Amino acid sequence: MLLHKDYPSWGYEVANGATTMWERWNSIMPNGDFGPVDMNSFNHYAYGAVGDWMFQNLGGLSAIEPGYKRSRIAPVPGGNLTEGSGSLKTVYGLLSSKWSSRDGAFDLKVTVPVNTVAEVHVPAKTRWAVTEGGRRADTAKGVRFLRMEDGAAVFEVGSGAYSFGAAAPDVPTAG
Repeated sequence: MLLHKDYPSWGYEVANGATTMWERWNSIMPNGDFGPVDMNSFNHYAYGAVGDWMFQNLGGLSAIEPGYKRSRIAPVPGGNLTEGSGSLKTVYGLLSSKWSSRDGAFDLKVTVPVNTVAEVHVPAKTRWAVTEGGRRADTAKGVRFLRMEDGAAVFEVGSGAYSFGAAAPDVPTAG
């Protein structure tokens, strides 16, 4: 439903100009007709759960503490997706992630707002397989290894921009 562009799917909605989730699958039908006007919102939160899933899994963004004072950046690559990104404006500033997975390599760029901390989950077999800025991540300035969890090395970082990389065999898949 996410990657297809044929009717009905979320990709169909985007291909037809949607910037938010529609209330009904038949809001605009393939022949261009509108669905029933008594219940045809083009900005409907009922499907916002899908948007939330995308932020938390494709973008990998979630709050650990209220207001994103402490955040989690843990994208879940897999399936036919080879890249993803997400960003949101927190009360502290922009929190973002952008990742790609190609030819056995995983790259993750993150931005963490000022006066905050993030736990960054990088899919990898070991902590030693992860780099930040081209050097081993656990030796990079401002990066602290926390633990291995669910096939990812978890690092703590403060505010700033980071560029992580890893060889990515056995990358967990989005569910």
